[in-house]
Amino acid sequence: MRPSCRGARADTSGYGRRVSDYRAVNRANWDERAPAHAASADYGFDRFVADPAHLSDAVRFDLPRLGEVAALRGVHLQCHLGTDTLSLARLGATMTGVDFSPMALELARRLAATAGPPVEYVQSDVYDAPAALGGATFDLVYTGLGALCWLPDIRRWAATVAALLRPGGRLFIREGHPVLWSLDYDRADGLLVLTEPYFETAEPQEYDDGGTYVATDVEFAHTRTLEWNHGLGEIVTAVLDAGLTLTGLIEHRSVPWQALRGQMTLVDGDEWQLTDRPERLPHTYTLQAVKGAV
Repeated sequence: MRPSCRGARADTSGYGRRVSDYRAVNRANWDERAPAHAASADYGFDRFVADPAHLSDAVRFDLPRLGEVAALRGVHLQCHLGTDTLSLARLGATMTGVDFSPMALELARRLAATAGPPVEYVQSDVYDAPAALGGATFDLVYTGLGALCWLPDIRRWAATVAALLRPGGRLFIREGHPVLWSLDYDRADGLLVLTEPYFETAEPQEYDDGGTYVATDVEFAHTRTLEWNHGLGEIVTAVLDAGLTLTGLIEHRSVPWQALRGQMTLVDGDEWQLTDRPERLPHTYTLQAVKGAV
């Protein structure tokens, strides 16, 4: 799970926002934050070790739509610390997790070895995953919150998903809604104002944030990130053009972190919702698709 994409808008004077830099810039950010995330209560490593039946909040939310995964062979793209990956394995799937951060994968491997069941982890950029996995195909491609914003090309992502699915295999993604990513997070007047791009752009948006989305006292040196938004229509079209058939699209009125500070109320235990007229805002969405038989 990668629950947050956005930091504060960076001062880009003197700093080239080259697309070719995005992997190195973002990997440095994630590598540095991975130990702080693993040590936080938010990821709940201790709960996984203490309770063999424990599942991540994200996977528990997904269960009504995810359906039966026992005996499926699955791959989790951008798996970070692997808590969602491990949760799917606990539901009976044979899971492989893919992430570009070696530090995150080291911690994910430790958790799986300690808490079980076994999970295979492979270090790779998303777009390189089919080659890194040796051309293997899967029954399920799963990806979670705060994942797509790190990718510059949504069509290439969808093609990657299609390459990883066997005929009849399915994609499952719950993600932050592109409207949510477009909002001005720093307003104090309660207005919902779109200030960031909604559609995919050629150049990334650059943000500078010295913190992270979990509670920690750690001070970070790598604070810049390069990110992209992708419109919902762009995502759906990319999935369809990759040869998949859309089987579900639900927009949710909650998000599993306090995306708009001071404007949200905790509901259902682990989910946050806009306090004032939440029906105004699509918070997250779940998209499902299947690859047809050859």
